Amino acid sequence: MKVKNIDNPQEFMELIDTCSGKVELLTQEGDRLNLKSKLCQYVSLVNIFSSSNTIPELEIVAYEPEDTKKILEYMLKS
Repeated sequence: MKVKNIDNPQEFMELIDTCSGKVELLTQEGDRLNLKSKLCQYVSLVNIFSSSNTIPELEIVAYEPEDTKKILEYMLKS
């Protein structure tokens, strides 16, 4: 799923931490980063925020249906 315009990255990463299954970020190069890993979260944020305070668009893969629902609900309320 593609998520757009995340204006509170810390809150978004806290949401990812509450997910029960694996959640991955797909990079432009085709790599999959485990967003449940703090190291991958930091590496991802450093690369994404090179010029902006918001995350324009990410491709996220959540393997558990309840995690997908949780992320979608977060995006709808934002």
